[in-house]
Amino acid sequence: MNLVPMADILQDAHKRTYGVGGFNINNMEFLQGIIRGAEELNSPLILQASEGAIRYIGMDYVIKMVEAATDKTSIPVALHLDHGSSFESIMNCIRAGFSSVMIDASKKEFEENIALTKKVVEAAHSVGVSVEAELGTIGGTEDDHTVDEKDAMYTDPDQALEFVERTGVDALAIAIGTAHGVYAGEPELDFERLKTIKKLIDMPVVLHGASGISAEDLNTAVGYGVNKVNVNTDFQQSFTAKIKEVFAEKPELYDPRKYCGPGRDAITEKVKEKIKMLGSNDKAW
Repeated sequence: MNLVPMADILQDAHKRTYGVGGFNINNMEFLQGIIRGAEELNSPLILQASEGAIRYIGMDYVIKMVEAATDKTSIPVALHLDHGSSFESIMNCIRAGFSSVMIDASKKEFEENIALTKKVVEAAHSVGVSVEAELGTIGGTEDDHTVDEKDAMYTDPDQALEFVERTGVDALAIAIGTAHGVYAGEPELDFERLKTIKKLIDMPVVLHGASGISAEDLNTAVGYGVNKVNVNTDFQQSFTAKIKEVFAEKPELYDPRKYCGPGRDAITEKVKEKIKMLGSNDKAW
């Protein structure tokens, strides 16, 4: 596979103040739609697979599909594990060929989070694989990962600095008011907290739960230093809405190519929309 470490992509975004999409794949059509959109806008790309998606697709299929998708592409692409829950699952992804991993120990106590993250960083960096970690807890549900709103907790800036210094992570996911899944109301992001954290750690910062965030708020977040923005729910909704539209017009359809194809096209358009919001168009090297 022609993959690059995520750290290479995010360091450029950090230096030039733009955001890169961390776009989740759920099946072949998602992968094709995402790659096509990024290529059309000449954008660097972080393809993400969650543990749930890997179970659904199969590790071998994930690797082979990504290999086929990136074989002839001219844009830099990283393959990233989203919300890795254990050292063992992360090692499995590294052995399989992922160029980046996330260890999400944000539900653990601060010292436990540091210890596990540091262990992952030492192992991953020894083979050139990038590491993202999370500090603070982001509400909502992503696959098996659920945090009740009452348990969500914003990232403490001083803890963020200590965490980065003690673990050596390449990127830090912070909690400033976003949530995984579908928002019940209008999210309010704590931009002052973001600015403080970015100034203290001076490194790539990640925003999870960006589906449903307005273009204005995404632009503001990127301007204040967010360099990676995770999107999954928006793509799932676009794919499903297009398929429903196709069936509403032609309920007699039975050929999956006739409805999955339009669904894939809808993902491509949504990817291009997000890329333009984040400012990564024409940033591929």
